[in-house]
Amino acid sequence: MSVMKRELGKSGIEVSALGLGCWAIGGPFFLNGLPDGWGDVDDAESIRAIHRAMDLGVNFFDTADVYGAGRSERVLGQALKGRRDQAVIATKFGFVFDETTREAGGTNLTPSYIRQACEASLRRLQTDYIDLYQCHVGDVSEEQASEVWAILDRLVEEGKIRAYGLSTWDVAYARAFLANSRGVAIQHGANVLQDAPELFDLGKEFGLANIINSPLAMGILSGKFHRDSRLPADDVRGNPHAWLAYFRDGKPVPEFLDRLDAVREVLRSDGRSLVQGALAWLWARSPQAIPIPGFKTLAQVEENCAAMQFGPLNQSQMDEIDRLLKEMEELRSRGA
Repeated sequence: MSVMKRELGKSGIEVSALGLGCWAIGGPFFLNGLPDGWGDVDDAESIRAIHRAMDLGVNFFDTADVYGAGRSERVLGQALKGRRDQAVIATKFGFVFDETTREAGGTNLTPSYIRQACEASLRRLQTDYIDLYQCHVGDVSEEQASEVWAILDRLVEEGKIRAYGLSTWDVAYARAFLANSRGVAIQHGANVLQDAPELFDLGKEFGLANIINSPLAMGILSGKFHRDSRLPADDVRGNPHAWLAYFRDGKPVPEFLDRLDAVREVLRSDGRSLVQGALAWLWARSPQAIPIPGFKTLAQVEENCAAMQFGPLNQSQMDEIDRLLKEMEELRSRGA
């Protein structure tokens, strides 16, 4: 299988153009009292899926200490035992959680906590270094920022991390981070249904990696949801988190289903599945884009990895998607 490559910003670290997001494999946990996982998960299946991804050329795995309240990191560390040198690990810090109760809530960005969190992640991942360490709190205040980036620089100097980045949705915070730190990546949401042009522009301007979460719009781009679909209460998408964009009251937001209907056939061009077309759109959108779709099964990983065989959409396909989405928005604005 052909493997597309990307450089992780200016870090000198080469990664597969497709990564795997490891939120779902952490299993159930709670954020501020609400379920924040993706339902029950089978650790053995997660490990088989990670091994299969590596066999298919994927070497980039993105997790966070809070996912499953530590469980995601533990599972990833177990999966990479004996193969650590073949993998690039990205993890995140900033949310406070209890591994025993699986409850998360609140944040801590003090230098002492960041060092403590890094050491804990190293133990769970069974490694002595983290390739990319990301601040999970997207709105780092100006007062906190200099201390946060300074401790991350020290962790680089000590060899505990190789590079660092920021996970954010906010253009102003991302720009301040890039202007005042040695960060090499920003992680943010983007997909064919909801673009992030200003964040992509920052990636180009600063020569950094755009690590793309929600590349499949939290599953809408799989094509398996319809207007009457309802997610269970143990699924993050079935809960009233204020930041959820694609689901409301456990149901997919109709606007995104309409957008998918408008571009469905273009995404499926050249024999791609919808999922593969959505990933292809991101690779065409930016040469810095590294999508990290989530997974719970080996079959999902195989479908994701097969997208690299097709590569990015071509310019005429991208233009057609733009035209279809603009046409749909014009009709919506006229109330048609």
